[in-house]
Amino acid sequence: MSERRETHGRRPNRLAHETSPYLLQHAYNPVDWYAWGPEALERAKAEDKPIFLSIGYSACHWCHVMERESFENEAIAAFLNEHFVSIKVDREERPDLDDIYMAAVQLMTGGGGWPMSVFLTPDLKPFYGGTYFPPEDRFGRAGFMTLLRGIEQAWRENRDEVVRSAESLTGAVQQQLARMPAGEGKLSAKLYDAALAALRGSFDAQEGGFSSAPKFPPSSAIAFLLRHYARTSDAGALEMATLTLDKMAGSGMYDHLGGGFHRYSVDARWLVPHFEKMLYDNAQLSQVYLDAYQLTGNALYKRVAVETLDYVLRDMSDDAGGFHSSEDADSEGEEGTFYLWTLEELRSVLGEDDARVFCAYYDVKEDGNFDSPEPYHARRNVLHVPRPAAAVAEELGLDAAELETRLGALRAKLRAVRSRRVRPGLDDKVLTSWNALMIAALARGYQVLGDERYRDAAVNAADFILTRMMRDGELLRTYRQGESRLPGFLDDYAFTVVALVELYEATFDVRWLEAADDVARGMIARLWDEEDGAFYFAPLSQGDLIARQKPTYDGAEPSGNAMAAIGLLRLAKLTDHPDYEDKAVRILEGNSSNMARAPRGFLAMLRAAEYVLSPVKEVAIVGPRGREDTEALLRALHSRFVPNRIVAAFDPAADGAAAAVEKVPLLQGKRLVSGKAAAYVCKDYVCTAPVTEPEDLMAALGVSAKPAAPSGGVH
Repeated sequence: MSERRETHGRRPNRLAHETSPYLLQHAYNPVDWYAWGPEALERAKAEDKPIFLSIGYSACHWCHVMERESFENEAIAAFLNEHFVSIKVDREERPDLDDIYMAAVQLMTGGGGWPMSVFLTPDLKPFYGGTYFPPEDRFGRAGFMTLLRGIEQAWRENRDEVVRSAESLTGAVQQQLARMPAGEGKLSAKLYDAALAALRGSFDAQEGGFSSAPKFPPSSAIAFLLRHYARTSDAGALEMATLTLDKMAGSGMYDHLGGGFHRYSVDARWLVPHFEKMLYDNAQLSQVYLDAYQLTGNALYKRVAVETLDYVLRDMSDDAGGFHSSEDADSEGEEGTFYLWTLEELRSVLGEDDARVFCAYYDVKEDGNFDSPEPYHARRNVLHVPRPAAAVAEELGLDAAELETRLGALRAKLRAVRSRRVRPGLDDKVLTSWNALMIAALARGYQVLGDERYRDAAVNAADFILTRMMRDGELLRTYRQGESRLPGFLDDYAFTVVALVELYEATFDVRWLEAADDVARGMIARLWDEEDGAFYFAPLSQGDLIARQKPTYDGAEPSGNAMAAIGLLRLAKLTDHPDYEDKAVRILEGNSSNMARAPRGFLAMLRAAEYVLSPVKEVAIVGPRGREDTEALLRALHSRFVPNRIVAAFDPAADGAAAAVEKVPLLQGKRLVSGKAAAYVCKDYVCTAPVTEPEDLMAALGVSAKPAAPSGGVH
């Protein structure tokens, strides 16, 4: 967690009893903060005071700025304490509240973001809101104190108007968050065409990505394009995906010394990042780089995936077994300080000749390589790779392989020097849904790369969720320093189901499949709406919400209903559980018009639809783990990108063989062939003859032994 700033001898407020690092950062503010809960809500009603609701998260730069400017301001705090009930919420702990009140802010202002500042009636209905407010009037914009005075006066003198506004806005929020109109119940391959056309229409053919500035990592779009290419051999789809992957890999958004990606780029060229690092971004990006490596054989994609996974294992691991949530953009009170370099610093560390090589490759300049209004950015550089390695090597008179070897040593030296800097603040809470995304990424990393560290980390994190994040069969949302709390949301359940299925397919330990089955049943019992054919985001026991969401639209993470559909469809195929498939199909059919009308917002849903629209390749492998013939079949299977498939395996001589066959009907009747490990490929309820050679397995899967032509890459 970030170190506390000077507290001026103040006593802690109520937030000192919380576990969220974000809330704890505010524990010594003079504001009389409450966490969201009965105590605050009952006080607002008893004293008939409006609620000031402030929502943010630990890694949020402007949240820190507003705290420093306003929430540490004694006069502002005194006014808040006298006239309002002030509530702090960590959006990562309570995404349900964040979604509801963000919808209100967007309806009021046309935009949104964090910190989010919303004013509510005592019955939780919003009537005014925005994001960051400066402490005083500035550049024609009302300051926070001016705003507070105006709202207090309106509450005192124009209560009826405020209440009418709150009622109207609440109705609009409820309508917006209600599930979009159901489709006609038809799923068609034409949905893929609509998505591809939408991506082509927004694609930046020069820099990659699908927007202008700011540019966020488009993990779902890349995943869709790679799957589309695997299904159709559409070279244009592959080019959009690989150009974007290449540009991000060479960008300032990628941490070239420590691995992992920052949250987004503030410019269209991927040069200057917003420097926070989020677990969910790195989990999703490592997976698409692994997919692209399988598909193309491009070594750059393998290196980025490895460095990203290694970053998480090194810098984001919790001692209990899970993974932390994020690292701040700020260190020493300034954004990006930990990651930026001046030319003088590099010369001092590397020496003149090595600095010349390093700076040519990473575009380091005497006056800095980006413009910024912040004075502490002066003459500093974001490391990025604007030119191919071959071009830089030729310019320097070096062999390309020699250049890469030399750069690797220089990166290691600088990483060691950087490690002595003050690190950005760490949000060390563990969130179930984000950990599930990371478990899936690590399980995929083990399958593709064979690195047992990734398997072991995935197993440890999954054990952590099942032992520390479950209580009486109910998933919990958040953990920190020995304490687990808050009921889980749809994302927690759905992402965990997918992660446990992925972990089963990496280890073939049937306990992960049994755990996935248990979590899926809990998700259905607590969140399924049979009438509407979709999952609620929050359990019905959550009684403090003015609206109930059934999210189907992707955000920075795939939507909970889409991931639920993916998990249920994969479980249905593996366990022969038709009820799971029925529920998944209802979700997909109910969103068919959404996928057709706004495909870029439903790319995860389209990924789920592939399990219904295209034949699923079901692979059963029989043979002892660790024996060369079995491992050769598994290496072949994982050497190429084969989407829309499920995999099961067992050793017929092992003690748990009978249990594995009972749990996974696909394994029934499968046996060794003349004592050799064998693979069976099935689809549409028909299995091919068993094969014992890796090349025959590739042929049965319909996959070329050679990868697609790799992109040129930036390294």
